[in-house]
Amino acid sequence: MASTVRCLSSTIVDGSGRALHQSAITASSQCVTIPTLPPPPVRFQIRAWKTTAHCQKIVRDVAATATGEAPAEVAAAAAAAEIPEIVKTIQETWDKVEDKYAVTSLAVTGVIALCVLTGMITAIDRLPLVPGVLELIGIGYTGWFVYQNLIFKPDREALIQKVICTYKDIIGSS
Repeated sequence: MASTVRCLSSTIVDGSGRALHQSAITASSQCVTIPTLPPPPVRFQIRAWKTTAHCQKIVRDVAATATGEAPAEVAAAAAAAEIPEIVKTIQETWDKVEDKYAVTSLAVTGVIALCVLTGMITAIDRLPLVPGVLELIGIGYTGWFVYQNLIFKPDREALIQKVICTYKDIIGSS
């Protein structure tokens, strides 16, 4: 490892550029030896996505020049080809909405309500007796439902008919 010799000097200069005072350090030429550090390692970052995006832009521009179209038209056509079908459906539905403010407010309110309810359920779950009691209630109701509707054949058939009628009422088919 090589070392560099650097000399320290202290010179006071006024506003006109004349040296007013030069210290004894320069006069005696005291020097300090400072070892040089090796150069930092070269870190190559792979940024294929930036290169790819840049190359796609160049390809679009070249395609636009070759076809005589404006680059914006080619970029819009390429972007439209890359959008998934569900995103297109959502965009079309959003464009049809008349009161976007109300829909956005409902969505934000729904997210906030979901967060609050999740917190409440977590708080209830931390109470010592409540989760065990709720599990017992669930097991009891499941046993009652199985006994009332699933054990005997006439009860199963009645349950199936009830489910089919409810399904038809919801769907609206005859």
